[in-house]
Formats: sequence, structure tokens, C-alpha cells
Amino acid sequence: MPTQRYLLVVPSLVLSILATTVADDKENAKPATPTTAAVAHIKLSGAFDEAAAAGESLFGGGSETFRMKLDRITKAKKDKTIGALYLQIEGLDVGWGKMHELRAAILDFKKSGRKVHAYLEDAGMMEYLVAAACDEVVMPECSTVMLTGLRYEITFYKDLLDMLGLKADAVKMGDFKGAVEPFTRSSISAENRRQWEEMAEDNWNQLAECVAASRKGLTAEKVKQIIDDGPFTAKQAQKLGLIDRLAYPEGFQAGIQQALQVDKVSVKKDYAKKKSEEIDFSSPFALLKLLSAPKESRLSDKPKVAVLYASGTIMPGKSGFSLLGGETVGSMTMVEAIRKAEEEPTVKAIVLRVDSPGGSALASDLIWNELVQCKKPVVASMSDVAASGGYYISMGARKIFAEPGTLTGSIGVFGMKIVLGGLYEKGGVKTEVISRGKNSGINSMTTPFSEGERKAMEASIEEVYNTFLDKAWQGRQRAGNTLIKSREALQALAGGRIWTGRQAKQNGLVDELGTLDEAIACAKEMAGMSKDDEVELWQLPKPGSMLDSLMDREASLKAVVGSKLAGGTGLVPELARRLRDVEFLLQSPRNHVWAVLPYRVEVR
Repeated sequence: MPTQRYLLVVPSLVLSILATTVADDKENAKPATPTTAAVAHIKLSGAFDEAAAAGESLFGGGSETFRMKLDRITKAKKDKTIGALYLQIEGLDVGWGKMHELRAAILDFKKSGRKVHAYLEDAGMMEYLVAAACDEVVMPECSTVMLTGLRYEITFYKDLLDMLGLKADAVKMGDFKGAVEPFTRSSISAENRRQWEEMAEDNWNQLAECVAASRKGLTAEKVKQIIDDGPFTAKQAQKLGLIDRLAYPEGFQAGIQQALQVDKVSVKKDYAKKKSEEIDFSSPFALLKLLSAPKESRLSDKPKVAVLYASGTIMPGKSGFSLLGGETVGSMTMVEAIRKAEEEPTVKAIVLRVDSPGGSALASDLIWNELVQCKKPVVASMSDVAASGGYYISMGARKIFAEPGTLTGSIGVFGMKIVLGGLYEKGGVKTEVISRGKNSGINSMTTPFSEGERKAMEASIEEVYNTFLDKAWQGRQRAGNTLIKSREALQALAGGRIWTGRQAKQNGLVDELGTLDEAIACAKEMAGMSKDDEVELWQLPKPGSMLDSLMDREASLKAVVGSKLAGGTGLVPELARRLRDVEFLLQSPRNHVWAVLPYRVEVR
């Protein structure tokens, strides 16, 4: 009995001690540390230049290029301290090519298993298509989703020219080469309408497919039906499944916090964006540094892929800016950059990044020739536009990548001049001509082409067109593309006809649909490397200094005139856009053969 009594008492004592210990632990316990997650914030707005960024300017840092934006998204993906990506999207001014590439970057980030949250105050079509690739799309309740479909507007100037006493005298090769039509016709031709109808249909399908692929429960056909009722308020868009949530910025961040299941989110504003240096204007040395070209660091011994940017209208001479502020791709600048990449032993391959409607046939041919002569592998990557001269220079590559919505093709050439004689007469100005040589007036802006001059122009235009076709055929054979069976089959795809990247791939005009990164991976393989091999990207051509621009009288004149024109049209931005359509004609009267697409396709 005593033993039994002892055994019963011990468990009671143990339980009493345990209860006391637990109570003490509760009294002495410290509060749990709040959990925090870092969120990478990147703003997507405005237009993105393709070319390598310029250095510091008088008004702050150089502009951030498209590549820089994509690299920041990639860096966030690789940064293990980042819990989610926050994209602030507003006023995005990109075309179909860049839109597809932004979506690809977002989808690539999502492969890390982390979510992407988009915040928009208002959404045009491009802003929405980029945002739709994210896991969550959030807007304030009074904002608008401007999904209303596609609309291409082609303006015709012939009647205006007639009223002013002006005449556009043109010679072209190719039934579809509609580049001259705005100046020689009052309405669109049947052939030109046909190619734009087909392009609109393909882009319409791409629009619906992008939304359907990104939003649960929507098919492409359902998306088209929804768009026919647009635009929508944010509330309507939420009910239709186009967006996920209505919130202001503070509520948006609270939603990210809830999704991450943390007590607090730390937003890394402008994540990984390069900070510009503050300039001390009191120091003459600081000013000298500002005017000088950015010092190029010594190249490492690591293997490299040179990325050559051809962004803007293609012209002879040096790259720079046009009268109305647009970029120009100078043949001299590009040839020097290609040779630089060819001569650098650490460069294993070259990627030509093209965002150009073309321009001078001669300048395009000079760039093409240098690319063909290059002994290193060359791959072309097309951005929003790579048409006419932009397609011409791409033919120098061993393989061509395009985005599904890239505007490309337009294999055709034309010659044109604006005749001012009628305007002179209306103003009481008379011109007397003394000449020798039957065709001496071929470049005259006073009179139209004579019969002999037109015949000579036609022969020249036809010769350049046949050269374009020959080189396109050689390029397709060199790339090993078997979809185009003969030069005659290629000619059926030419005639100045434009295509989307997806149509061009189906017809064999380009080889692959893919991003710049995929083009770089292909170039690495051509150079005998693995896709996973680490390489440095060497961006060319390098931008000049501010001092170079000031010393270049022509560049300075363009800057002054351009600022005046831009200022004069500031209240009427539409007028500035119209002027850019004819700007290429003002560049140089000696460039009488053009491979250019003077349509400025803007997606809103």
C-alpha cells in the first residue's frame, strides 16, 4: 500500500510543475517579430529607345533603354530577396514587337514561382496587353480600360499638295509599295488596302489571343465580343474578368501584402534603376566631364556577343537625330560598329537589333554589305518595325528573329520628289532654266520629271529593286529557309508588301518568332557555345558626347530647328506626327532611291 500511494503522488507533482512552467513561459514570452517581404517596383511608361543609352546630359541622366527595362525584370527574377514584382504601367508608347517582348519577360519572371502585380491608373490597348500577362491587374474604380479594337488611319496629302500648287512626282517598283500613295493619290489603292486588311486581321487575332491566354475563362472569340462593347470603366472590366481588383495605391500594396501572407511589404521603388550623378555646375571640371563622351571601360577577356542597334530612319553618314527629333541610323556609324565587333577577339557573335522603317537604299546596302562580309555569326532581331530598308539590312544575317506583331517585309523601292514650281508661281516667283544635258533636271524641285528623266528613274529604280530581290533570295538561302522555293516565289511575297512577324514566319521571310534574348542564345550556339554559357553583351554603336554634337554644325542646326518645330507643334501633337511622315523627303535631295515605309503605326 505505501508503494502504491507513492506512485500516485509523483504524477500529480509532475503535472503541477509542468503547469507552472507553461504559465511562466507565457508571461515571459516575447512578441513574434513582424514578417516583411521585399517587392521590386518597376515603372513602364513612355517610349523605349532601342539604342545604347547616352551619357549624362545637362538635364540629368541618359534615357533608359528598352534593354535596360528588360534587364531589371530579369535581375528581380534572379534576386532571391524579392518576394514579388510590382509593375506600374502608364502611358506606354510601344508597338506590337515590344509589347510581345515585355509579356515574355513577365512570363519568364513568373517561372520563378513568384507573382507579378500590375497597377494602372488608365489602360490603353498596349498598357492592358502588357498588364494582362501579370498575375493580378489592379485599377482605381474611376479609371478606364480603353479596349476598343484596332484602327489604322492612312492620311493622303495629294489634294492638299494640289491646293498649294505642289506635286509629288514618283516612280515605284511593286504593286504593294504604298509608300508613295499618300502623296500621289487621294485614296488608298486596292492592293494597299488588301495588305492593310490582312495585317489588321492578324493583329486583331493576336490581340484576342493575348487576352485569352492571360485571363481565365476567356476564349479568343469571347474577347472579340467583349471588345466590341468597349471601352469599359474599371468596374465593368472587373465584372468581365479583364481586371482583378479595384484599389488605390495604398490598397494595391495591401493586396500584395495579403498575397504574400506577411505583416509588411517593403517596396523597392525603381528597383535596379541606374541613378544619375548630381552635377556640380560650380566646377569647370564637372562641366568638362559632362561635355566629354562617357569613358569606355576596358573590355574584359570574357566571351561577348555584340548587340548592334539600328533604330530609326536609315541614312548615309553618321547616326544622329532628324529635324523633328527622330533617330537616324547612319551607314558610316553602323559600318564602323560592325568592323569594331568583327575586330574585337572576345566577340564571338553579333546580333543586329532592328527597329527601323528603312530609308536610303544606298545606306541600307552599305550596312548589308558589311554584315555579309563579317566572318562572325550574325543574327537579326526585329523589334516593332523592320520593314523595307530595315528588312534589307536584316538580310545580312544568317538567321532572322521577329516578334509576332513586328511590321516587316515591304521589299520594294521608289523614287520621289516634291515639285515646288506651282507654289512658286502662286507666290509670283518665276524660274528661268539654262541647262545642258537631257536629264539635268532630274533632281530639280522646280519641275516634274521629263519623259527622259522618268525613263532614267524607272531604269534606276528597277535595277535597285532587282538587287533587293537578289539579296533577299541569297539571304533566305544562306539561312537555310526552305519555305521559299525560288526567287520567283520570293517575288510574289515582295512588291512592297508588308507583313506581321507571324505572317512573315509562315511565308519564310523570317526564320523564328522570338525575343532579343532568344536571338542572342541562337548567336551563341552558332558561335559554338552552349545556350547556358555566360557571355557579356557589348552594345554598339556607342553614343557620342555632348561636345561632339555641339561641334557638329549640322547636328546643332537640326537640334535648333527641331526644337523650334516641336515647340511650334506642341499644342497640336498630331501635326508633328503628320510632319514626320514626310520628313524623310527633306533629308537629302541626293537620295533619290528610297527603301522606306513612311507609315508611322501607333498603337493606343
